[in-house]
Amino acid sequence: MLQHVDVWRGIDRLAAKYGLSPSGLARRAGLDPTAFNPSKRITREGRPRWPSTESLSKVLAVTGESFSGFVTLTGAPGSGFEATPGGNRIIAKTGQPVPGARALPVVAFSRVAEGDCFDANGRPQGTAWGRISSTLATDPDAYAIEINGHDFDPIYRDGDVVVVSPGAEIRRGDRVLIGTAGAGVQIRRLGRRDTDGLYLEPLAKNGVATNTGQFLAADQVQWLARIIWASQ
Repeated sequence: MLQHVDVWRGIDRLAAKYGLSPSGLARRAGLDPTAFNPSKRITREGRPRWPSTESLSKVLAVTGESFSGFVTLTGAPGSGFEATPGGNRIIAKTGQPVPGARALPVVAFSRVAEGDCFDANGRPQGTAWGRISSTLATDPDAYAIEINGHDFDPIYRDGDVVVVSPGAEIRRGDRVLIGTAGAGVQIRRLGRRDTDGLYLEPLAKNGVATNTGQFLAADQVQWLARIIWASQ
């Protein structure tokens, strides 16, 4: 019997199989781009929210995947696949890894603002994180952030997913996720990195580039990680 977590895992893996994010899969099927976002999988009251049979039918039709193939992707008992303990790899029940597939932690950016999603080193912690399949990240500590709202338009739009790599080299001009003391977690462009701090630039907003920068003293920077991919 398919459980709530199995169905959503199947959707994530189906998207990854065809080189899409969950939002991209929804768009291709003619659904609201946010239909499969992690934030839509649990109600405000904490109850599981299931995708509709119509939504499943549409994504299967647009990808050409059979229902039995989808069930296999869910990793449910008897499906032939499962996640490893901790959920960071996908393996066949035979014990063989599925080539290229990893399950990254994913959380909505709006949830990050509450301040309890990262440890002191900028690694995911807590129960807010879901899982999303990806073949993109080689960094074992990589994770994904789902963009909410329009603060980062047109660079990142509502429903886009960005993959963040704490282990990636960071260079001038890179888009980064920054944990700060007092200002929470931010997405910025790195203008310059000096011994006394960082010069940060905002992303272009509403189609208009801005030169308004920000200096962040070194003692205010808790951690820094590079955004290596975005579903756009």
